[in-house]
Amino acid sequence: MVAKVISGKDIKGVLNYNELKVIEGKAHLIAASGFLKEPEALSFYEKLYRFTVVNELNTRTKTNTLHISLNFDVSEKLDVEELTKIAAAYMGKIGFGEQPYLVYEHTDAAHPHVHIVTTIIRPDGKRIPIHYLGKNESESARKEIEVEFGLVKADSKVKNQLEPVRAADLQKIVYGHTETRRSISNIVRAVTRTYRYTSLPELNAVLRHFNVIADPGSEKSSMFQNKGLIYALVDQNGKRIGIPIKASSIHGKPTLSYLEKQFLLNDALRKPHRDALKGRINEVLKSPSVTTREQFISTLEAKGVSAVFRSNAEGRTYGVTFVDHNSKSVFNGSALGKEYSAAPILDRLATAANDTTASRDSIAVSRHPVFKKNESPKRESSNSNTPIQDLVTSDSFDPRSPEVTLRLGKKKRKRKQRRL
Repeated sequence: MVAKVISGKDIKGVLNYNELKVIEGKAHLIAASGFLKEPEALSFYEKLYRFTVVNELNTRTKTNTLHISLNFDVSEKLDVEELTKIAAAYMGKIGFGEQPYLVYEHTDAAHPHVHIVTTIIRPDGKRIPIHYLGKNESESARKEIEVEFGLVKADSKVKNQLEPVRAADLQKIVYGHTETRRSISNIVRAVTRTYRYTSLPELNAVLRHFNVIADPGSEKSSMFQNKGLIYALVDQNGKRIGIPIKASSIHGKPTLSYLEKQFLLNDALRKPHRDALKGRINEVLKSPSVTTREQFISTLEAKGVSAVFRSNAEGRTYGVTFVDHNSKSVFNGSALGKEYSAAPILDRLATAANDTTASRDSIAVSRHPVFKKNESPKRESSNSNTPIQDLVTSDSFDPRSPEVTLRLGKKKRKRKQRRL
């Protein structure tokens, strides 16, 4: 079991977070300790009012809220009764057993976990000390509960997570199908150590292949100004989902400072693989069957190369990055040469498409005979040696056939013209 304790100043915000999960069908309230009603009978405002009344007993304490998550191994199948007992045991061991608290079971990840909302203000208005709560009381309670309930020990999980992860073993993360935090950590550790990237966009070109992204924040954010970095899960459209992880909390600490050192080293390590990658790209561009961006991407992918085109908010493509999964080398298109930038490649594909269309039109025209002025085409039939009389007198002759009537009518008109 892994316990995470976060203190805060906004009880309403913490409640909103969990209640929104309930509305979305990704969580449900399983326990309400210190409340006058059963969990299912409590309204949002009744929950908020209970905590607010207690917090107002000590208005000098601004940090008055505790948001705790208890996370269990993905192999553990725990029912509501077990989760409720574990939560109660944990709260008692850390000194919050008499406090009002709510327990939400969340189902938006592969591993079972609960969120606990409580206040650090006692009924007498005194504040419960939380200094080193996560390091001392919480850690001690976690170890005791693991033994008491026979849970997978967090120490053994950490040991397994520190084992080397091979890039070949990695798969795309699907939100809700795997344990998000551990999966993101495995992807980031393997990619940052094995691939040769020289910038954050190049690193993200690799990470996006596994539905992960490294986010330094917007230019005006404090995280960006302090050179912070988080890793988050993204969906097919590149939109962040789930809870991100700080770079400093991942083993090996792949922070921005660490990555910047890797940029310089990787620039030299990737050079020997530059020409081989260009050769594979040229081979695909010369293929007559590749005339669209989608065909270009899928054909390269079959050769172990990902082509990641970058577009702005208006949808205009302004760059492309190539990820060679064979040599684990990453190159921005312009680093391979001007002709491998996004615009020249798209122009070549458009030209190839036009050439293919023109070639088809030329073939179609050549199939139709061209006659000189005043020249009539010669009549051809499936059997040129069969005279029309034979067709008329054959067993299949039908005088009502429009084709026969038309032929005989034309024949008679021609004879009358000759007599004139």
